[in-house]
Amino acid sequence: MFTLTREDGYLVSTDPERLDLDRVHHWLTTDTYWAREWDRATVQRAFATSIGFGVYRPVDGCQVAVARAVTDRATFAWICDVYVDRAERGHGLGTWLSGAVRDQLTEFGIHKILLDTDNAHGVYAKVGFVPLQQPDRWMQLDQQGGPG
Repeated sequence: MFTLTREDGYLVSTDPERLDLDRVHHWLTTDTYWAREWDRATVQRAFATSIGFGVYRPVDGCQVAVARAVTDRATFAWICDVYVDRAERGHGLGTWLSGAVRDQLTEFGIHKILLDTDNAHGVYAKVGFVPLQQPDRWMQLDQQGGPG
């Protein structure tokens, strides 16, 4: 299990017992462009088979952010479902969380980490992410028929 505390007391943890999946489900289905149709069971299954990262407020321990890493824990990872509660934005939590996820995955020896974002390129660029160097090598299969 991974934990890291920021200077101001915010804590990131991969302890699955700490994740508030009801809160995560609410965030993802009411305030994101990618998960509006997900039911609670889908969120639970997704986090059960991934590494979930929760960020917790120093004062009361309330979860204020989340990220998920889909990975084989050896060579590849996809970072997804990164979300910071609107009331907590503007304090660098998204960048800090993304860096913590990157660092934990790097400790596994993973050399290829991907993510997909529509509107947060600047957040991820701060922790080293760049556009795909060879996008013509990548393909996708979207079985829902929606946007990639």
